[in-house]
Amino acid sequence: MGSCAFGSTAGDGASYGFSSSFDSGNGELVSATEDVLTMRMKEEPFTKKDDRKHFQWFHFRITGAGGRPLKVVIDNADQASYPDGWHDYKAFCSSDRTTWHRVQTTSYVGGKLVIDLRPVPSDCVYLAYFVPYNYERHLDFVASTVAASRGGGGGGGPAVTLHTLGSTLDGRPLDCLRFGSPGAWTPEAQFAGASPEDAAAFEQTQLALSPWERQGGPKRVVWIIGRQHPGESMASWWMEGFVRRLLDAEDPVARRVLRRAVVYVVPHMNPDGAVRGHLRTNAEGANLNREWGEPSLDVSPEVFHTRNAMDATGPVDLMLDVHGDEAEPYCFIIGGEGTPGWDDRRAGVQRDFKAAYARACPDFQTVFPREYGSAPSGNVITAKTQDPLARFRTADEQVSTRYTCVGMTLEMPFKDNVQLAQADGWTPRRCEILGAATVDAIHAVLPVLRIAAPP
Repeated sequence: MGSCAFGSTAGDGASYGFSSSFDSGNGELVSATEDVLTMRMKEEPFTKKDDRKHFQWFHFRITGAGGRPLKVVIDNADQASYPDGWHDYKAFCSSDRTTWHRVQTTSYVGGKLVIDLRPVPSDCVYLAYFVPYNYERHLDFVASTVAASRGGGGGGGPAVTLHTLGSTLDGRPLDCLRFGSPGAWTPEAQFAGASPEDAAAFEQTQLALSPWERQGGPKRVVWIIGRQHPGESMASWWMEGFVRRLLDAEDPVARRVLRRAVVYVVPHMNPDGAVRGHLRTNAEGANLNREWGEPSLDVSPEVFHTRNAMDATGPVDLMLDVHGDEAEPYCFIIGGEGTPGWDDRRAGVQRDFKAAYARACPDFQTVFPREYGSAPSGNVITAKTQDPLARFRTADEQVSTRYTCVGMTLEMPFKDNVQLAQADGWTPRRCEILGAATVDAIHAVLPVLRIAAPP
């Protein structure tokens, strides 16, 4: 591997190239020598509700430097949206854009993130904040999901319907995958045994069930959304695991969930921001998870269309919004605690969901962070509006309050789950496994999501 003898380079003092002009690319060259490449992360448009320009996502490539030692210095790391997230952080690197590994010689020193490549592993390497999930893969994912379903000719899998909720500011479709059909469900045929003793034992098990479990009734309405913050690409990898399990016609838990519920999945809430290389915002600079109180077509059509679709599907029973956290080294859930009307029943459902999630996947835990015992500060605001719900800005707060249901935010680490730490930290595969385990947690709480109607 040697340096190029022709073509453009990163600068007069270097024989290698630098670029971020591709899907989800972010990085501006500051200077380059044979030993050190210095760059900056590009700012996103100004976010009025956060009173700042966000940035923290980076994704760029270096060409023609294979085999040599090279320090990559991101010199505005201390000005990023969440500078505390750089402590103990390790960047991702790939030579083929398929296999990614952590650069263990990554450090945060003097306000700068230093990625020390010893040596550069190839003449074409990509570096990123987390493993990217590009827009073409999203389109492939949506198309293959529909094709694999019963409705798409895929055989025995569940019926999946693709709905386009609307368009983003850059004109991209906002895709929603509906698993199953709205309406009522009826219980599966029950085997009561082959003897009077069997029948008596069976009857006892039935007495422990709710009327909805014994007799059927209206299907639960479940919404799963992800990637409101475009730089949190782990949400897209999570979606692959979740949807793949729902499609498995031989998975008994998935089959029971889809018999009893209709599941709406918006796998990518912010494709514009992702393609533009943003961490936090859409094309207009809107932080979508602060727009749920008063979304608009001009600023936040992604939330506007999704919230309208939730209204149209009837009362939502359960919502999970999938994110990544820059600083916290574990997976956790924030719920509707602190919102008006939050009651013991919904708190119990949320506890049951989290406990079932932790049993299904040890990468999820229910203890930390302690500071999220009530609604995060700054999300519930006083708004000058005729809509009493407009002050609930985040998805979990708005949905919990709007539909008197359980709305939750799932956070995964950019770094690692310290309780089950591994060399490459948090990875796409672990996101997929956590996504698949969500089906178990949903199954556990379906019977208690709605208050039983009086006889």
